[in-house]
Amino acid sequence: MKRGLKDYALLALKGMCMGAADVVPGVSGGTIAFIVGIYDELIDSIKSINAQSLKMFFTGRWRAFWKMINGNFLFFLLAGIGISVFSLAKVITWLLTDHPILVWSFFFGLVLASTWFVGKDIKEWNWKTILGFIVGGVVAFYITVATPAETPSNLLFIFLCGAIAICAMILPGISGSFILVLLGKYFFIMEAVKTLDIKIIVIFGAGACIGITTFSRVLSYALKHFRNITLAVLTGFMLGSLNKVWPWKKTVETFIDSHGVEKPLLETNIWPDQYLWEAIVLMLVGFFLVYFLEKLSNRKVSE
Repeated sequence: MKRGLKDYALLALKGMCMGAADVVPGVSGGTIAFIVGIYDELIDSIKSINAQSLKMFFTGRWRAFWKMINGNFLFFLLAGIGISVFSLAKVITWLLTDHPILVWSFFFGLVLASTWFVGKDIKEWNWKTILGFIVGGVVAFYITVATPAETPSNLLFIFLCGAIAICAMILPGISGSFILVLLGKYFFIMEAVKTLDIKIIVIFGAGACIGITTFSRVLSYALKHFRNITLAVLTGFMLGSLNKVWPWKKTVETFIDSHGVEKPLLETNIWPDQYLWEAIVLMLVGFFLVYFLEKLSNRKVSE
């Protein structure tokens, strides 16, 4: 796909949106990729990083390597994600701590609209797609109610966390950040990002690279050969994940972080008890933002 400077700037902005979503435990960057119309290209570009393309790189055929992996696309998208993660990590964690209901309300509307629009792409509903939808919803719901584990902080486990979390990050509806919460490493990794702990960031990033290049092949194959069923499963994932992004929660269990600050570890959903109208407004903002982006993407495709 031929792109100009304006297109690459927009692509970087889309990456920033994905990065902002991935920082929040409960919202998937894959959902944002679906919303902004780059999901299939993202999966195919990641999949193209294989033995053949790496051979080009190590034999000095860098231009061919760059073209094969859709390098411009990945560079600007990853640049946007990186800018967002490193610049917004402190802001997002502060908002989640000080204004959680308002943040979750916005993302609830975002994910709800995404569920609707991804579901609309399913061309045929039959017993297979319905079953896939139900399985996706049940699995995602179960993940949202699972209890976070006590886990080690050795480098091998950090590597595995990167490999597992990145797979969730590119799945719409399943948040890589929330998987890190379940693995007991969300605040550990966020602290490493905020303090620029290079060793932890590099090990986690290496695991993420291995995980995403492997998993993208499976996902790309499924989207090409079983698209309706795959989309049904992904739609179920997003619907099931709404349990996690419900704005009103009560803390059941807390933990003390490395700075001695008490933070929530396990929460349960409750009926709205405050900020009801503000939350409804932000849900609508999130919903119509997705609606606007969907219409914009469709108009660009038709052009």
